[in-house]
Amino acid sequence: MPASPDPESGPPVRPVTGRRRASAVPALSIGCLDDVSAGTLLVAMPSLTDPTFAGTVVYVLDHSDTGTLGVVLGRPSQVEIRDVLPGWCDLAVSPGVFHVGGPCETDTALCLATASGAEPVPGLRPVADEVYLVDLDGDPVELVGRLTGLRVFAGYAGWSPGQLAGEIAEGAWACVPSRPGDVLSELSGPQLWRQVMGRQSGRLAVLSTAPADPAAN
Repeated sequence: MPASPDPESGPPVRPVTGRRRASAVPALSIGCLDDVSAGTLLVAMPSLTDPTFAGTVVYVLDHSDTGTLGVVLGRPSQVEIRDVLPGWCDLAVSPGVFHVGGPCETDTALCLATASGAEPVPGLRPVADEVYLVDLDGDPVELVGRLTGLRVFAGYAGWSPGQLAGEIAEGAWACVPSRPGDVLSELSGPQLWRQVMGRQSGRLAVLSTAPADPAAN
């Protein structure tokens, strides 16, 4: 499995099309594209019924005129990190497995870590707050004692220019602030969805009491 992109150049953005299927339920539009930035969360709304993204929480890694890239949180796989990247398994939080970050380039590893302190750390590229993108081509020994947690993702989610704006306008996603602990949460996708929605206000908080997946209603 190829390692993560060079932290200095940033992760690639690969367009993904046809990932959203409109629901017969009228869309609930909350937020706008201006709210999206690295470190925010895209939370799937009930109108998003595509099984790839229904009921998901996506952590945004990069957002620019060239598109948007993020990783789906809370989807652990059965692949042990020690079997693919043995040098990194001791730094990873439980469970020590790859998490499915999205449908794009699933043979590519992206690694996120949390670290406190303002001192720059080689091999880490800041994303937002205390969250960093880790260069998996580096030496993990250099990061021992400097991280508060680490998680490895297989693949990512990507939107081409203009695609995410259309989906947000149609009510497929809400953009909300993240917390550093979100990327390392041990909660499953639906549980994390409910937790993130529950700490919002207004209509989003009300939705936290409904199933994340409309099919489960």
